[in-house]
Amino acid sequence: MTLRLLPPFLLLVLAAPAASQDIVVTGRGLQAPAGETVFDVVTLPRERLEEAQRLEEVLRDVPGFQLFRRSDARTANPTSQGATLRALGGNASSRALLVLDGVPQTDPFGGWISWPAYDPRRLGAVRVTRGGGAGANGPGALAGTIELESAGPADLRGAWVDALAGSRGSLDLHAGMAGALGAGFAAVSAAYGRGDGFVPVVREQRGPVDRASPYEQASVSVRAVAPLPGGIELQASGLGFYDARERGTALSGLSTKGADAALRLVARGWSALAYVQMRDFFNSFAAVGAGRASVSRASEQYSVPSTGLGGRIEWRPEVGRVVELRLGADARRTQGVTRELFSYVAGAPTRIRAAGGETLTLGGFAEAARRGDALTLTLGGRLDRWSISNGLLRERLLATQALLTDDSYADRAGWQPTGRAGLAWRVEEGLTVRGAAYLGWRLPTLNELYRPFRAGADATAANPALAPERLQGVEAGLEWRPGRHARLAATLFDNRLEDAIANVTLGQGPGTFPGVGFVAAGGSYRRRGNLDAIAARGLEAEGRIEAGPWSLAAGLAWVRARVRASGAAGPLDGLRPAQTPDLTLSSTLAWRRGGAGGSVTARYVGGQYEDDLNRQRLPAAWTLDADVRVPLAKGLAIELRGENLTATRVAAGISGDGIVERATPRTLWAGLSARFF
Repeated sequence: MTLRLLPPFLLLVLAAPAASQDIVVTGRGLQAPAGETVFDVVTLPRERLEEAQRLEEVLRDVPGFQLFRRSDARTANPTSQGATLRALGGNASSRALLVLDGVPQTDPFGGWISWPAYDPRRLGAVRVTRGGGAGANGPGALAGTIELESAGPADLRGAWVDALAGSRGSLDLHAGMAGALGAGFAAVSAAYGRGDGFVPVVREQRGPVDRASPYEQASVSVRAVAPLPGGIELQASGLGFYDARERGTALSGLSTKGADAALRLVARGWSALAYVQMRDFFNSFAAVGAGRASVSRASEQYSVPSTGLGGRIEWRPEVGRVVELRLGADARRTQGVTRELFSYVAGAPTRIRAAGGETLTLGGFAEAARRGDALTLTLGGRLDRWSISNGLLRERLLATQALLTDDSYADRAGWQPTGRAGLAWRVEEGLTVRGAAYLGWRLPTLNELYRPFRAGADATAANPALAPERLQGVEAGLEWRPGRHARLAATLFDNRLEDAIANVTLGQGPGTFPGVGFVAAGGSYRRRGNLDAIAARGLEAEGRIEAGPWSLAAGLAWVRARVRASGAAGPLDGLRPAQTPDLTLSSTLAWRRGGAGGSVTARYVGGQYEDDLNRQRLPAAWTLDADVRVPLAKGLAIELRGENLTATRVAAGISGDGIVERATPRTLWAGLSARFF
C-alpha cells in the first residue's frame, strides 16, 4: 500500500507552482513553542540517530525511559512494547505519548508501539518531554511525550546504503535516497533486518522444546514536501512495515503488518494534519508441557485488524513580541477487534472469540507563554470529550457455532479537563531554575477493555468497565551551562497516577474463574482493574561535556514508585508496580572526527519485579555496548558494533512457574556504510 502512495506524493511536488519556487521547504512542523523551556525536555540530535540501529535503544539514553520488558523489539512480544517514563509502568500499554510528525503512534487496538517501523536514520530529531499534560499533542501523555520529527532537506541528501552482518545469522540493511524534486523535496527509504535469534529461556531451565527465536522485519517510508501559494508547505508521508518473530518454541510465531498515511499543511502561524493508520496482528500462544518436553498450541489470535483515524489543527495568532498563543483542536477514532481460536484439545481449537469496540476523543486546547529576558511563563489547558462504544465479547463452540458468551457493553462517554503551567527563571548567565505542574489522562485501550488472555499458566480477564487513567504531577529543576560545550541538569518530581490500570492478582490455580475459565495448578488468575493510584517521586539528572572530538554524556533516574490500592486489590498496597526499576543509569563516551568515530555506552538497570505481588524479582544488570566507524574512502566506511559485550545475563521476564527469559546476549556486527552525493 505504501509504495502505491509514492507516485501521487511525487506528483504533488512536481505540480508545485513556479511562483512558489522562492520558498525554501523545511519538511518540519511549527517551531517548538516558547513555553517548552519550562518543562523537563531532552533532545536527541541527528548525529546520534544516524549511528543507531534501533530507535528503542537510542531512547534508553534518556533517563527514566523504559519499555515494559527489558528485551528489545527483535525478541519481545510486541504487546509488551509500550513505553513509559518516570517508573509509571506496571502496564504493557504506553503511558508516554509517541508522535511522528504530529501523528500518534500507539497501536489503535492495544496501545503498544511497533518499534521496527521507525528507522532512526529517517528522523531529524527526537524530543522527549518528561511529565504529563502535553495538551497540544493530544491525550495520552501521562508520563510524558516522545516527539519524532522526520528528517528534512537539511538532514538528507543523495543516496545511502548501510549493511551489517552480525552474530547468529543477523543482517541489518538500510537504504534510501533523498533530494530536491521540482520546487520541493522527496525521500524514499527502506530498512530490513533478520536473524536466527537466540534461545530466550536461560540455559539451566531449557528442555527439548526450547529453540532459537528468529525474526524478520522490514519497513518502507516515502515522504514528499512541496511549496504551495501563500507560503504554505504541503507534507505528505506514507509508511508501511512488517514484523515477524518467534518466541522460542514451535507454535509461538507472531507478526504485525501496518500502513500509515498522513497529510500536513504548515504555514506561518498555523498547521493542519490528517492521518489514517491500519494494523493487523497475528499471535500464536504455545503451552509447554512438563519438563519442557512437549509443546502444544494454547490459543491463536489469527487476526486483529484495527484502524486509527484522526486530525489536528493548530493556530498561533500574533499577539505581541513576548507573548505566544497556541489554539487548536484534535480528534482520534480507534476501532479494532481481536479474532481468536482457543480452548485447544488434541491440537485443535474448540472455541472461537471476537472482542473489540471503538473509542473516540475530541479535544480542544489553548496555551499561552510569555518569554522575557529572564523569566518565561506558560499556562495551558485542554478539554476532551471521550466515548467508548460498540464493545462486544462473543465466544462460540466451533463444532456447533453455539453461543457461549454474547456480551454487548453499554456505550459510555465523559468529559476530561487537563492542563499544565510552569515557569523558568534565568538566575544568571548559564543558570536556569524551573518548576511546573500538570494534569494528564489516558483512555483505556480496546485490548484492556475487552480481551481476556493467557500467558503460560496465568490467565487475565478483561474489564469493560475500566475508567480512564488520570495523572497529577509537579516538578522542579535546574539547568547549568558553564560553557558552550557543557550542560548539567537535574529534576525532582512527584507524580500520582490515579485509577491506574493494572493486572490485579485475584486467585491461584487450580480452579475455574470468571472471564477466563480453568486455570491450572501453578497459574495465577488476574483481572484488569483500576488501582487507587501509583505514586512515583524521584530524581532525574543528566550531563554532557564536549572537548574537541571527545564527548561524555551521562544520566540517571532514581524513582520510588508505590501502589496505592484497596478492596480486592488491597494486597498490592505499598508494593512496587510491576516492571519498574528504582534506578537506571546510562553513560556514553564518544570520539568523532570527520567521518571517523566510536563510542562506548554503559547502562545499568536496577532490580524490578515481574509480578504485581512482588514475588518474582528480576535482578539488576549492567551492559556494555560499543561501535567504531573507520573511513575507507570518500563516502565509504567500515562499521563495527557490539551489544552486551560483557555477555551479561539480563533477565527480561519470569513465568508463573518460574521459567526465566533473558534479553539479548552478546551480539557482534560488522559492515559497510556508503554515501553517494
